[in-house]
Amino acid sequence: MVPEDLRYAKTHEWARFDAVAAVVTMGISEFAVEQLGDIVFLELPKVGAQVTRDTPLGAIESVKAAVDLFAPVTGEVVEVNAPLADHFETLARDPYGQGWMVKIRVAGADALSGLLSPEEYRKHLEAEAAH
Repeated sequence: MVPEDLRYAKTHEWARFDAVAAVVTMGISEFAVEQLGDIVFLELPKVGAQVTRDTPLGAIESVKAAVDLFAPVTGEVVEVNAPLADHFETLARDPYGQGWMVKIRVAGADALSGLLSPEEYRKHLEAEAAH
């Protein structure tokens, strides 16, 4: 499932922009959750951390792999979904809702530039599957 109201990074993070608050909510896609399998560890940044687009802001580990989580935008972390670190099943159950990871107050009006539209992300997934 690829929700139409989100933007996506090629590294499988999603971003939901609240233009009024200038805040992007970030998580990982259903595809990423499925690829990881059983998640055993999640590291998220602290509130107040400055993050830069396309650079690691945390990490997630599963029984299959350990991968960096990349910031989809540049800005300041204003909220972290702390309960997620103890409830990995939430990611599998609701990756686009309760499975959100961090909220970032964006620096600049072009917050979502460079991110993929839902259609572009679906094409990206198809291309990855073909490899």
